[in-house]
Amino acid sequence: MKTLIVVPARLGSTRFPGKPLHLIAGKTLLARVAQIAKVAAKRTGADYVVAVDSEEVSNHCRELDLPYVMTAPELPSGTDRALAAALAMGQAYDFVLNLQGDAPFTPVAHVERLIVAAQSGIAADVFTPVIQLDWEALDVLRAHKQEQPFSGTTCVRDAAGRAFWFSKNILPAIRKEEVLREKSLLSPVFRHIGLYGYTMAALKNFTSSGVGHYETLEGLEQLRFLENGFAIHAELVDAPKLSMSGVDTPADAVMAEKLIGELGDPYEELEALL
Repeated sequence: MKTLIVVPARLGSTRFPGKPLHLIAGKTLLARVAQIAKVAAKRTGADYVVAVDSEEVSNHCRELDLPYVMTAPELPSGTDRALAAALAMGQAYDFVLNLQGDAPFTPVAHVERLIVAAQSGIAADVFTPVIQLDWEALDVLRAHKQEQPFSGTTCVRDAAGRAFWFSKNILPAIRKEEVLREKSLLSPVFRHIGLYGYTMAALKNFTSSGVGHYETLEGLEQLRFLENGFAIHAELVDAPKLSMSGVDTPADAVMAEKLIGELGDPYEELEALL
């Protein structure tokens, strides 16, 4: 299975202009995410590329000796940019993994797990990771949603990993929770992580079909796949050492630096693997 890891790097972010070039603990955001792609590609045999939309970012790719392709600035999402990059590479890829350019703490192991799952013959069109929350983590998520109700996504899946639904609400509702807490350290809630791998057929369908009804209501683009009849495999993974949904604002960049200072720099750990 020929696989491509794409790192979308859009300069014109509304909430954080120039985001890919922003320094976090001495390394640009792009350098940090590309390092994840580079190590994952080495360990799995995949190709990797940065999908840029400006000369400033392409110049930075050359400085870092990163492969890149130019994509149109007006593309509406990272998913669209991933397809554009795959087509621009001029090769027949079977599987395209979209490693979001604002996720510098994505574990290489999560990327590997999706690629291995896709290679294993699981009957799915889209692959994405989930973490089963323990009760303490679920309590934290509930408290967080009191302040930011649309932050954090949950997934309902079967034992084999086939996803039934994703929501900004905490699913499923839990009856007799006190009994379940006594029986297991883990809750029945799976938190979704925003990392995706797609078959080329699914990726092309996503970019050619209209925005879905529930996709609009929830603000979750993965629901477009479910609304169009595509199967999503939710791969169970371990919780990351450094956990952060993404660097979307300058305040998030400050928080990322704080986490690095407290828990260590994953960039340096990855560098040792190359």
